[in-house]
Amino acid sequence: MSPSIIGWGHSVFGKRLETLEQLIVGVVREAIAHAGLAAEDIDEIVLGHFNAGFSRQDFTAALALQADPALRFRPATRVENACASGAAAVFAGLRAIEAGHARTVLVIGAEKMTDTRGAQVGENLQRAAYLEEEGDIAGGFAGIFGRIAGGYVERYGELSDALAMIAAKNHRNGASNPFAQMQKDLGYAFCREESERNPIVAGPLKRTDCSLVSDGAAALVLASDAFAAEAQRAVRVRARVHVQDFFPMSRRDILAFEGCTRAWGAALSAAGVALNDLSLVETHDCFTIAELIEYEAMGLTAPGDGARAIREGWTQIGGRLPVNASGGLKAKGHPIGATGVSMHVLSAMQLCGVAPAGIQIPNATLAGVFNMGGAAVANYASILERVR
Repeated sequence: MSPSIIGWGHSVFGKRLETLEQLIVGVVREAIAHAGLAAEDIDEIVLGHFNAGFSRQDFTAALALQADPALRFRPATRVENACASGAAAVFAGLRAIEAGHARTVLVIGAEKMTDTRGAQVGENLQRAAYLEEEGDIAGGFAGIFGRIAGGYVERYGELSDALAMIAAKNHRNGASNPFAQMQKDLGYAFCREESERNPIVAGPLKRTDCSLVSDGAAALVLASDAFAAEAQRAVRVRARVHVQDFFPMSRRDILAFEGCTRAWGAALSAAGVALNDLSLVETHDCFTIAELIEYEAMGLTAPGDGARAIREGWTQIGGRLPVNASGGLKAKGHPIGATGVSMHVLSAMQLCGVAPAGIQIPNATLAGVFNMGGAAVANYASILERVR
């Protein structure tokens, strides 16, 4: 049996006064307590942290030890895979337990971004692109996804209505999520129209199509099957798959998100379920065009038909497959290293029936998580189910 999530901690995302160290220490203490453990029960620590210049403090894995002296001498490692650093940390923790090296692993994701000025933010984020070919794209990652959106329009037709619907959905959901950076329902009309408050950023993408620069941290405790049997709660990672694709966009059909497709297909197959069996999905909407293409890559619609899923309400709370009930990166915020861990935490909350009021999916039994690094380069898909 696969390891299980037995406890978690989650900060509010946004512009935070805390230091990176303080954010990490806060969620570490919360997650260990929520798991019903003491610090000495933790066998290993994995931290997902992108950094790329956001924080002067690098070499950050040992910051977790500041939470409790009993964590001293535990192995602690930082992992990085661009915007999928959080999921990479979760997967590293799972491997440690499956290999028999640990009974429990504390997994943390954290990022401190808002102390960095705008131009430098773009430069830092662009380091997750293939600089040899993509380093001069104006607008950084917004420019990259603006090109993707523009290419999608050329191939499949106008999509401004669909992107505005995705943005409005996620902001409506985020309004009910106390962990979200932007807890405000902006409405479809605002998201659809270009305005002084919602200008064009890159290609057809407006400000409301772009995720937020954010500070935040999340943590979870993974446990072996035997250890989880004694826990108050257990959410099993029933299956997970990591697919890494070519780095340069020039070597791929960038509108197909083929790595995402392969990761989803393999994860569903390994779990022995179909997409329709899932109660909800948390997916990587760094930009609204990413969520739309991910509808297609996960198999919810055919290629080029992703707009149908949002237009017909399939991905709304109460729809056929709610996507980003949390508000997603669009409303919740996107502190890079924290994102993948946050997705797993909020999905575990859903399955345990303790998600914030207003975003809880009734009777949720299976959750899918997709965390992406770069422009569909690092692709991590997980299937979670509640054991207890």
